[in-house]
Amino acid sequence: MKVLLHYEENENAALHKSLKITLPKSWKTGPSSKLLDQFVESYNGTLGGNNPLDASQLHLALKQSDESFVMIASDATVVDDIPDRADVYIRHGTSKTKQDMATEERQAQEARERERQDSVACTHFGCRNRFPKQGPFPECRYHKSPPVFHETAKFWSCCPQKKAYDWEDFQNIPGCMTGICTTVKETEGKQFLGGTDLREQAGEGTPLKSIDDFNKAQAAGGSTAAPILERLAGVLEELGIEKELFQQVTNGIREEKRRSGISGEAELLDQVKEELGAKLKAAVKAIAVEQLRIK
Repeated sequence: MKVLLHYEENENAALHKSLKITLPKSWKTGPSSKLLDQFVESYNGTLGGNNPLDASQLHLALKQSDESFVMIASDATVVDDIPDRADVYIRHGTSKTKQDMATEERQAQEARERERQDSVACTHFGCRNRFPKQGPFPECRYHKSPPVFHETAKFWSCCPQKKAYDWEDFQNIPGCMTGICTTVKETEGKQFLGGTDLREQAGEGTPLKSIDDFNKAQAAGGSTAAPILERLAGVLEELGIEKELFQQVTNGIREEKRRSGISGEAELLDQVKEELGAKLKAAVKAIAVEQLRIK
């Protein structure tokens, strides 16, 4: 196992240093603090001069894709928390143990929860402001109509020309209206629209079939996918994902498969189950990879 340690926390580039270390077997199961001590010893022997580094005032970190840094706990096991051939950065700031970091995260979460309980969210579409329950109500920029989630596209029905395919990009689409935040819903209608709504608005025939309709197809064609999807819809609803949103996703997949030439209802349902399962598996894997990368 090899790691590349970098120190760049000095305005003078001449005082930066990188050190590649091939770890002895015993180091792999040891604490990450040993890597920091080794780097500081090497640095002070070559570049320390009148400004030596103090290991007690430094910590190790991994750089994220957004250029931010995540601290590596001082008692983290090297082989478990640092990927092979990773770039590890030496940063100023006292290192913390895993317990310290867990305690801080819990306290931060509790503080966020207290803040959430003491505040309310603006009900304007697309406004993400939160503010004290009694006001003052801040200014906001929002959309005048609900969002549309159609297949892989996401956009606001009032701004159909601005489509996004990534959730973060969708949230960053600027509102088309300005005003003052409110806690009063302007409409009691749907909070989001889907392909069925778009087709109904355009006068295009029959709405897409529901899971219940698919159950009938199972009885006729022998598919076992319908009860699986029905159970999954219930589980996701318990996790806070509305059944209507789940239905829109399954309908979107079904339509894609239908356009590819699959016509049998039972076969369509099997395809929905397989693709949705693959997407959920990929999402869970991505979370697992992220967890391993940011320990």
